[in-house]
Amino acid sequence: MSTDDPSSVSIQTEASPIPSVPAWFGEVALVAHTLTRQGLLADISERVRFVRKRFGTYEVIDFLVVLMGYALSGEPTLAAYYERLQPFATPFMALFGRTQLPHRSTLSRFLAALDRASVEALRSVFLQDVLARPGSAEGVGGLWDRQGQRGVVFDLDGTRQAARQRALPQSPELPPPQRRLDAVCAPGYTGRKRGEVVRTRTTLLQAHTHQWLGLCGIKTDMSRVIELAHPFPLGFLLSAVFPIQPYAF
Repeated sequence: MSTDDPSSVSIQTEASPIPSVPAWFGEVALVAHTLTRQGLLADISERVRFVRKRFGTYEVIDFLVVLMGYALSGEPTLAAYYERLQPFATPFMALFGRTQLPHRSTLSRFLAALDRASVEALRSVFLQDVLARPGSAEGVGGLWDRQGQRGVVFDLDGTRQAARQRALPQSPELPPPQRRLDAVCAPGYTGRKRGEVVRTRTTLLQAHTHQWLGLCGIKTDMSRVIELAHPFPLGFLLSAVFPIQPYAF
């Protein structure tokens, strides 16, 4: 801008693209700072181990922080999330004390190979952290009846969705085909949805604080759901509702 003529403005532009910082990056930075200050990231790095080939130099914590960012971002797909994250991969991983962002295909292989023991170890770390800082009982919320007695509600919800299966190539030169969804899908009624198999799951939610307590697959019995709810206030209510022998979904 010229000082002699205040009304004259000179604007210069160039065609090189400069990606903008995602709107959710600030929230991720806040969560990363909180988890680091509480020592939760260090506990996960020390207590959760999963060894497998073709992971390179990555650890469980590398994949976990990527999934945390995906959950906070609100992006519709993992591809869209990686597209927004890629220009800021280095500062994103530095927020959690890591150096290299795992590739999307590496993340897919990690999730496909992750075993039950590692998931339980990770869940126990988060559970112990929640129980170490329970907060006041009034902050949990609840429902009050006419006599002033409070009840804490757990939401046990079963969902189902049709899944499509493509035809896999089969020939003597190729290895036997394998489907990743075989462990979580089964034949069933698909209704008006297009698909060959049905995937069902059961979610357990603390209704007032919106804390996800568990995600159970198609072959999970009720005793597992009750076990997930017991450490929380009034988790014994599920035992009273289901006093019979556990059954499979």
